[in-house]
Amino acid sequence: MILRSSKPSPFGRKVKIAAALLGLSEKIEIVMADTLDPSDSLRRQNPLGKIPTLILDDGAALFDSRVILEYLDHLAGGGRLLPAEAGSRFATLRLQALADGIMDAALLQVLEARFHAEGARSQTFLDHQAGKVARALAELEAAPPARAGGETAGTIALACALGYLDLRFDGTWRHTHPRLVAWLDGFAADVPAFAATQPA
Repeated sequence: MILRSSKPSPFGRKVKIAAALLGLSEKIEIVMADTLDPSDSLRRQNPLGKIPTLILDDGAALFDSRVILEYLDHLAGGGRLLPAEAGSRFATLRLQALADGIMDAALLQVLEARFHAEGARSQTFLDHQAGKVARALAELEAAPPARAGGETAGTIALACALGYLDLRFDGTWRHTHPRLVAWLDGFAADVPAFAATQPA
């Protein structure tokens, strides 16, 4: 299989960590993608031109990260990253959605700054996205998710979201979220793939 991604992508990092936890890393070749380059084959592999995209052995493409994680979990026998029992499963899916939302909102702030000159940026838009991140972090700080049963799609996504905030926003979230800092330290200590996938 081929994973189209980029080093800074938190969604691509989700897939890489999931593959490592499931023992599937050696079955996946990582090929960097440039989402802004119209000549990149990514746009033929995924009509949305987005990463991550996983190209299967038969040439079919899977996207986005949530779909890819479910597929990898299926390959590994199922029920490892996405629990089968309904209560645990929907708690995992909810956490993944919350963490993915943090990444989406953070990425939109980065793109606003990247594609618009300072005087052309919408502060209203930036504040709207920052508010999503702040509210999600506040909820997670009040009750960091349990990890005793092993890592799930939700805990992987949250670790990647916090890692992306470190990368793009200088870790400013750490000053006011000590319980999440401790949570991420625990994840990093238990999951070597987190350090191994750290963006340069």
